[in-house]
Formats: sequence, C-alpha cells, structure tokens
Amino acid sequence: MSPGRLIDPPLTLPPQARVRLKPAVLHRASVRTALTIAGSDSGGGAGIQADLKSFAALGVHGTSVITCVTAQNTRSVDSIFPLPPTEIGRQMRAVLSDFDVRAAKTGMLYSAAIVRTVASELRRTTFPLVVDPVMVATVGASLERDDFRDALVDRLLDRATLVTPNAYEAERLAGLRIRDVDSMDAAARTIHELGPKAVLVKGGHLRGPLVDVFFDGRRIVRMGGRRYPKSLHGAGCTLAASIAGYLALGHPLLEAIRRARRRVARGFQASYRAGHGVEIINSQI
Repeated sequence: MSPGRLIDPPLTLPPQARVRLKPAVLHRASVRTALTIAGSDSGGGAGIQADLKSFAALGVHGTSVITCVTAQNTRSVDSIFPLPPTEIGRQMRAVLSDFDVRAAKTGMLYSAAIVRTVASELRRTTFPLVVDPVMVATVGASLERDDFRDALVDRLLDRATLVTPNAYEAERLAGLRIRDVDSMDAAARTIHELGPKAVLVKGGHLRGPLVDVFFDGRRIVRMGGRRYPKSLHGAGCTLAASIAGYLALGHPLLEAIRRARRRVARGFQASYRAGHGVEIINSQI
C-alpha cells in the first residue's frame, strides 16, 4: 500500500438489509403509433415530413409509407416520381405486421394504381383513417393523375373515418361550385354520400370569415376561426396528421378535429420562412 493511502474494509450488509433484485421485465412502450401514407416533400414543409413532425409534437410514434418522391421547395414542384405500387404495398405490410397502429392518414396518393394498392392493404384494418384528398400543392402544381379522383371515390372513401377536402377538392369530389358556407354545407352532404363516416370541408381558400364545415350524417357543425392573411406550405397536411394523431391518442372524432384546428392556428402564428417562396407552417408546436 502506498504511504498515506487508506483503504476502507469491504462493507458487509446484514441479511435483513440486503436487497434482492428482480429479473428485468420488458414492458411494451405506452407511446401510441400512427401511420402516414403520403408523398415526400424534399423541402420539408409538407407531406410525410410535416406529418411526422405533427405526430412527434403530440407524443405519438410516427410510421410512414412513401407513395411518391417529389422534387419541390417553397416555390415550385419540379418533379414527381411515384413509387411502384408493389413497393408501396411492401411498406404497408412491413408497418402493419409489426406496429399497433391506432390511426392513419393518407395524403398524396397521386394515381388510381396507388389508391387501389393502399385500399387493398387497409381492407384488413379497423383503426380510424383520415383521408386528405391531396390534389394541388400550395404553389399551384397538380399532385394527381387524371384517374385519381374516381379511384379515390370508388376504392377508399368508404373506408375513411374522415375526409378533409379544401374548397377546390370538395368541388371535385361533390361536383358542386363552392362560394360560401351554404355551398360548403351542400358539398359536405354530397361527399358524405360517397361513403366516408364524416366530412370536414375546409374554408381556408374562400373569402370572408374562416369557417370549416363538419358533417357526419346526423349534424352539420360550422367551426369558426381566425383567418390569417397568408398561404402556408403544409397547413392541410398538418391538420389531417394532427387529427389522426389525436385519434391515435383516443380522442373522439369531433374533439380530435377541434384540437387539431387549434394546433394549426398556433402553427400559423409561428410560421417561418425557410426558403424564398411561401412560408412554412410550424408543425412542431
């Protein structure tokens, strides 16, 4: 022993003071899981990227199935590369065979072939499904092929817990002109006849006070809100993903919608400019 160095004797505990360690037990995480089936936005403001940020902000584990890879930013959509339907199906089976998905949302599905694949893989599921019928990007680019609308109506809407069209998409689905809240009511009723359990027609693209119209086959609910004088990249994605996230957490549909609308309002207030085009909604608050 080195001079000046003290070594304590070993500590021996009496039998009554000893602690027995139990074998480690693995517990399934309490975090709920949601699924987004949508396109990838290379600019990070919409699509899969906005959906996963929305899920994470709610404390929900996000899984994803990518339908298309887009080359886009805050100014334009330069190209769209749809993934082969067989690969989309493989992604869906990989997620659904392993994760306890509590809710899902669809975004950019783009073509009839992709819609058919997604609908087929979802046929064996029962969790809530939010369908955001994405047709046009914020910057004005078309995000659909000519056969998309009919396939969506024929193959997927009857599986939807909620469909969330904006005014333009609601016109395409309902075959009606939408100019005011009364015509939004009519469109919601017409779209409901196509099969979804409920419809939320968004009024963000109309003039006047902001009103979204909800219809579930029994009642019309007009939801007012503050209109912000700007168009944001990713707002529709954030709303639909947030609704799905709240459904995954167990909230009833109408409450999930109300909570998601409040999230989107906060996202508008905290929007930011990352590129040289439109601002991006803050999906992380």
